[in-house]
Amino acid sequence: MTQKRERHKLLRVIVIVLAAFFLYNAVTSFVFSTWVLRNNTMQPGLHAGDRFLVISSALPRLFGAIGQPANAIPFMRGSIVLVDLNAGESRSWLLLAADSAVRFITAQQLSIFRASEQLHIKRLVALPGDEIYMSSFILRVRPAGGSYTLTEFELSDQPYYPDIPQVPAQWDESLPFSGNMDPRVLGPGEYFVISDDRSITADSRSWGPISARQISGMPVFRFWPPSRIGRP
Repeated sequence: MTQKRERHKLLRVIVIVLAAFFLYNAVTSFVFSTWVLRNNTMQPGLHAGDRFLVISSALPRLFGAIGQPANAIPFMRGSIVLVDLNAGESRSWLLLAADSAVRFITAQQLSIFRASEQLHIKRLVALPGDEIYMSSFILRVRPAGGSYTLTEFELSDQPYYPDIPQVPAQWDESLPFSGNMDPRVLGPGEYFVISDDRSITADSRSWGPISARQISGMPVFRFWPPSRIGRP
């Protein structure tokens, strides 16, 4: 009788742990997760060590796929987004399951893919069909179907202040970080993201445009450090 009670108790513990595990993965995959910025590529507004609540873009993409309006996808010019350059790469389901377990046990602090993941917080400045060019490190955008070209700041719904570097006069204009970029039109499903620190930091100037699938979420609230709590 005692052994039976012990087995039932162990079974309840296993069921509770499994339920918590699946709930955790559902929430972090489809609703929200937390993220730590580990570099200073988004200065002066964001800093290494800042911690954010990130809203997943998985559900909005699903709603768009089943016939909801295109504007149900929350990708707007000027938004800060979390970019996963490895999105769409095939991975063994066993490795994915193991990674989920590691993230669950460590509260998202560790991942077996961490060494190969390429996750970046960047600013979204242009959408599919937009015509863009850069002059003196500032993006100029003519929205798809629009008649006028405006600065990235005029098209953003929130103010931000990029860090504009001073470069030598002889800096090679052919380099992706020279501060200037020839006009180009984004194709269907292409998005252009950039760092607020406009010096030599990787973004769409070097990667090229990214796809909607590579935008894994949007940081919507900074909860650390206490002195900078609020909307990022």
